[in-house]
Amino acid sequence: MDFPFFPIIVGGIVLLVFLYFFPISLWITALFSGVRVSLFQLAFMRVRKVPPALIVNSIITSTKAGLELTVNDLETHYLAGGNIPSVIKALISADKANIPLSFKQATAIDLAGRDVFEAVTTSVNPKVINTPNVAAVAQDGIQLIAKARITVRANIAQLVGGAGEETILARVGEGIVTTIGSSRSHKEVLENPDKISKLVLSKGLDAGTAFEILSIDIADIDIGENIGAKLQTDQASADLRVAEARAEERRAMAVAMEQENRAKTQEAKARVVEAEAEIPKAIAEAFRAGNLGIMDYYKMRNIQSDTDMRDSIANPGGQSSSLKPGRDETKLS
Repeated sequence: MDFPFFPIIVGGIVLLVFLYFFPISLWITALFSGVRVSLFQLAFMRVRKVPPALIVNSIITSTKAGLELTVNDLETHYLAGGNIPSVIKALISADKANIPLSFKQATAIDLAGRDVFEAVTTSVNPKVINTPNVAAVAQDGIQLIAKARITVRANIAQLVGGAGEETILARVGEGIVTTIGSSRSHKEVLENPDKISKLVLSKGLDAGTAFEILSIDIADIDIGENIGAKLQTDQASADLRVAEARAEERRAMAVAMEQENRAKTQEAKARVVEAEAEIPKAIAEAFRAGNLGIMDYYKMRNIQSDTDMRDSIANPGGQSSSLKPGRDETKLS
């Protein structure tokens, strides 16, 4: 007689499918924990691809903590892409710390991309944010490099839509720069660093952010460069370059004017030479017309010789500017 293996295999498969869609052990755990959830609800969770163990364990935890949540609320939040364990821990922590936080607020914060449990933890235990080095220049031109520590607490009501830590750091850095820049001397800031904290804190920099600023403490202030002297040096160098450029422009203009005067002098000399070249022609013409006699000619030559002698005495090695008798005789002939 053959043993009926096939019916046993089929029965085992049916039993596994039944236990998968109807997790009896999980239902019993919920029942003994005081949570009312039916087997059909667990089976429908399987159909909707919601892990029943996550929902049941979360609802058991919340019920034991005194929270009134339903299976549908947790299932809806899971299907929306939320983090159920983080929401449950945040609600329990807020309830124990007497922080008003509803399930709707917690799920909204979680779906907004923020860690709701970390937000509640920060609200209970404020955290410190260290700013990077902030450089600012006082009115006397000395640069100061300050570093601050900001103690913040999460503002639950502003977590959705509120600005983050980057905005806090930017606003505090701007406040430090403004405070140092309004100081007449860097010594005032070094003597009273709490002046920066008081002025920055009084401006309400946490408006519109997800945090509440509790205190701003200046951790360190260092002296940087003498920006005022550096700017004056740069300005002096720039003025020097401008003056040199203007002097070079005037020198170029003077050189051009000198060259122009030289050209005019050469032109005038050329005209003198051209005029002197007309003298022999005029003498010859006077001879032909009978307006000049031979005695007048010799008298003129004597005067020229006397003038050349005086020029040679006044300018040794120079050449006389008067007409030479030999040249005149050549041209007259």
